[in-house]
This record gives sequence, C-alpha cells and structure tokens, in this order.
Amino acid sequence: MTTPGPFDSWLSDMDGVLVHEGVPVPGANKLIEKLQSAGKGFLVLTNNSIYTPRDLHARLKNSGLAVPAESIYTSAMATADFLHSQRPKGSAYVIGESGLTTALHEIGYVLTDYRPDYVVLGETRRYDFGALTTAVRLIKAGARFICTNPDTTGPSLEGILPACGAFAAMITAATGAEPYYVGKPNPLMMRNALRRIGAHSESSVMIGDRMDTDVLSGLEAGLSTVLVLSGVTATMEEVERYPFRPNHVKDSVADLIDWIE
Repeated sequence: MTTPGPFDSWLSDMDGVLVHEGVPVPGANKLIEKLQSAGKGFLVLTNNSIYTPRDLHARLKNSGLAVPAESIYTSAMATADFLHSQRPKGSAYVIGESGLTTALHEIGYVLTDYRPDYVVLGETRRYDFGALTTAVRLIKAGARFICTNPDTTGPSLEGILPACGAFAAMITAATGAEPYYVGKPNPLMMRNALRRIGAHSESSVMIGDRMDTDVLSGLEAGLSTVLVLSGVTATMEEVERYPFRPNHVKDSVADLIDWIE
C-alpha cells in the first residue's frame, strides 16, 4: 500500500487522537517529535474554549505529551480571529472561562454588559442562570449571538455534561436568534489554523476521531482527512452511517508515523 502525501502541514484534534482520558495515545509523542524534526507545520486543534494554549500545554505536559503552546489552536482563538476580522476593537458580553476572555482581550476587545456588539457563549463548568438571562436580554436588545462551538455534550469523569451547544439552544429558544458557531465543524476554523502556519489545504491533512466535526470540517476546508478509531468513533460501522467518508481510517496516530518524510 502506498504512503499518502507527503503532507507539508498536519492538523490534529486533541482528545481521542493524541490523548485519551488524560493518557497519551501510544505513538502520539513519536508523531509530534517526527513532525518537529522534519520541519512540518503542525497544530493541535480543540473545540474546548475553557483553557488558554499555555494552560493546555501544561495539562498535556503533565499527561506526558510534549506539545508547545504555540502549536495549540482553540475555538476561543478561532472566535477571536473571526471577531477581529468582522469588527476590530469591538465589545462583547462573554459567558466562558479564561481561554475565551484572554483570547478576546488579546485582540483588543472590551468585555462589557453595556450595549455590547456581541454576546459570546463559550464552554464553562459553571453556567450561571443570571448570566444566561443577561445574554438573552442583550440579544433581544440587538447584540449579535456568537458561540465558540456547537458541541451539545462534553466528557467528565462522572459521565457526559451538557455543553456549549445545549445552552446555546436554550438562548435561541428564548430569543429566536440562532448563533454563529465558529468552532468545528465550521471550516473557518480550519482555514484560520492553516493561515497561522502558512499552510495550504492541498498539501495538508486533518486527523480526528469524530466524523461530525473533525472529518467534516477538514473535508469542507479541502484537506485530506484521517479518522482514527482511538476516541469517540471506534468502529467502521459508525463511519458507514455518514453520507461522507474520510480519505483514510486508521486505528491510531501510531499508524501515521511512517507517512512523515
């Protein structure tokens, strides 16, 4: 079987691809080391907007995975990039954690509940009824509704948790306003990621463990796609349920190390 590529740039999801339940997937460190030694462009993508890249770097390092902070791109950063392109130096009412507020501060946004340009909803472990009520009222008053990602549930040690998309649906029900989702599967996040590393879709690959976000966004952005069966998607039967296919299906990232030239 011929080796695909060569790919000049590699994008990878984080959870389920490089780490699983806080433990590095076998081969993940070797893949990252080989990409770095070969001088390939590389970014780890995540829809999780809670943490800053520095936070995630530290968390991954504690798990045994060496990913530089500058090689991490979150939905919070993608949201900041989008808002900067749409309305530079604007204002926003934010529901989220430091990953999102830091990203918006870095583009010069003012965070306020007084006539903001946008209401921005991100991930948090402490969704507050008062804050959600304020968001509803501000959107009703004319603020534009932005959401970092559409995920309706997220993982925890106790089981699934309602996530950003679920609370966005509640706000939509109260306001009639649909949010613009910036994170995966929006191909905008892929294109922004490629731009960050000076890459082109024709010579890049996206590795993920989810058909509905990773593979779909890679496909729509024109990248080659690899689905690994080390995370959310575990069987080919699950793959076959979708009307689109990844270019390649592998057990884990360990199967991709020989692709790097």
